[in-house]
Amino acid sequence: MAASSSAAPRGIARLFNVEQREVQAVLAGLLMFFLLFTAYFMLRPVRETMGIAGGVRNLQWLFTGTFVATLLTLPIFGWLASKLPRRTLLPWVYAGCAAVLLGFAASFWATPGNVWSARVFYIWLSVFNLIAISLAWSVLADVLVASQAKRTFALIASGASIGGLVGPILGAVLVGPMGHAGLLLIAALLLLASASAAAWLHRWKDAHPLEEDADTPVERRKPLGGNPFAGATATLRSPYLLGITLFVILLASINTFLYFEQARLVAQHFPDPTQQTRVFGLIDTVVQALSLLCQVLVTGRLAKRLGVGVLLVSVPVAMAVGFVALAIAPMFAIFVVVMVLRRVGEYALVRPGREMLYTVIPAEEKYKAKNFIDTVVYRGGDAVSAWLKRAIDVVSDSPAAAMVIGAFLAAGWGLCGFFLGRRERALEASQTLNKHSTATGAMADAYLERR
Repeated sequence: MAASSSAAPRGIARLFNVEQREVQAVLAGLLMFFLLFTAYFMLRPVRETMGIAGGVRNLQWLFTGTFVATLLTLPIFGWLASKLPRRTLLPWVYAGCAAVLLGFAASFWATPGNVWSARVFYIWLSVFNLIAISLAWSVLADVLVASQAKRTFALIASGASIGGLVGPILGAVLVGPMGHAGLLLIAALLLLASASAAAWLHRWKDAHPLEEDADTPVERRKPLGGNPFAGATATLRSPYLLGITLFVILLASINTFLYFEQARLVAQHFPDPTQQTRVFGLIDTVVQALSLLCQVLVTGRLAKRLGVGVLLVSVPVAMAVGFVALAIAPMFAIFVVVMVLRRVGEYALVRPGREMLYTVIPAEEKYKAKNFIDTVVYRGGDAVSAWLKRAIDVVSDSPAAAMVIGAFLAAGWGLCGFFLGRRERALEASQTLNKHSTATGAMADAYLERR
């Protein structure tokens, strides 16, 4: 009986390409992402409808406001990262975000329908989204080494896809009886629960140290130190991080071009705001379901056998083809296929691959430089590409011009991903060689001392 009970976990571990000692970490990471994304995706369809309500032609102003808000947030996060231990940084940030959600809930309850409250919420949720998700991935990159990341990151990210499925359903069911304020209250509680799951991950790491670990449990309990702008300066000094920066800018540009096209086509085909929210929710549901299948069954094995590069290149190639198709036939049905492919590919392939790039850099860069790239650089790319898209629309009445430019951007995105994949592989091999050399030297010293 005991043999059969122990065989079951081994069989599950083999099925999902996970070692038995990693099961608890995978479960904690799954739960962290599930709770975070359930909270976010409950609120996302409402945010998208608010964006259209302000006018599709004014979206670039919301993107610019989001970028400015991100710039203002950077030194605050940098200061917290310098003063707080890595294991408590995420709980403190999530607790602060939960308090802000409670403030918005009170505002929506007191003055429902206020346009400026809606706009501020749109911007805040856009900033929160990037910071909260980036920080969750920082914890994973800190807790798991590169070899573990290749096998487990996509599986852990499936928690985000499950949350992306559950969140819109919860929002659709509860928004009637509880209103927007009620949804924000629930999201705040889910966020605090996600922070608890992150704390579980750090406890697991303390109990399961590896030879490949960059530092000890004692070092992980210390603050990172440095100044609030260390993430920006570290990025500018590192060719590897600058490569990731370019990759993220191109990613943001592709997303923005498609986001504007989505807003235009949805407003054109579905003038009623209720229908718009349903369309956004339906697209979210399809995307998360397909992403979940890929994350659980495909991505980890693909990364282990072919490396990170294939995760970073495949989606840009598909998007280049998709933009060409939209330039030739700008139909809503074709757009939905391209948009679903882009988002499924980002969640199942690009995002796990992009986060694997951070497993081979020092701890301070995993938190500060990573957050700078994921927030300021990403939103900066959003803002610039939003104005670029608007300028193209003003100059040309045809959407095809923007789609052709999007195809060229996607091709550059793919080339950048190819070179980053090669560099990550070289850095991982160098780290492994250095650790083996250090271990061999330590053994030789111990032998000489005994002699």
